[in-house]
Amino acid sequence: SQILAARPDLKVKSLRGNIDTRLNKLASEGFDVIVLAAAGLHRMGWGDRIVEYLAPEVCVPTVGQGALAIECRAGDEFVLELLGRLQHAPTALAVSAERSFLRRLNGGCQVPLGAYATLVAEAGAPGAGAGGSAAPELAIAAMVGSPDGRTMLREQMSGSDPEALGREVAERLLARGADKLLAEFGVEA
Repeated sequence: SQILAARPDLKVKSLRGNIDTRLNKLASEGFDVIVLAAAGLHRMGWGDRIVEYLAPEVCVPTVGQGALAIECRAGDEFVLELLGRLQHAPTALAVSAERSFLRRLNGGCQVPLGAYATLVAEAGAPGAGAGGSAAPELAIAAMVGSPDGRTMLREQMSGSDPEALGREVAERLLARGADKLLAEFGVEA
């Protein structure tokens, strides 16, 4: 959706398989270019194959893209304490805002929508939160589009409450017609 919005002259095809399979298909099936997650290529030691990084202004990533999570039993205080030491607070805040956006829109894997939140000011930093409060300041960019890329709704905003921020950016997109785009996928927002 976003690639076609930026470059309507391209012919986009779906490509499945692991990274190695996809890279082989690049050479064997006549693709001019493929889009992959850079993190996966770097993890495999194939960062030299990357020719361009798509900026969030061009291609807003899917919710939670690149964030890692560890699950454990509820109530296991020992394990929760250990895992708490590994938690990266800025990532947790950003993913919380993104997931709030996704929940409000009832989105899923097949719906062309994305959200990318970043921490722009740490808690207690000058200018963090409304009126310089101790809350951190987040920025979120979000989109909902038609599969053909002809309709692309984008919104950006900032705030200090991740849950409220995600919901509000979703509400702004709904007010601009995102519900009609989502309905094409059987999603009721």
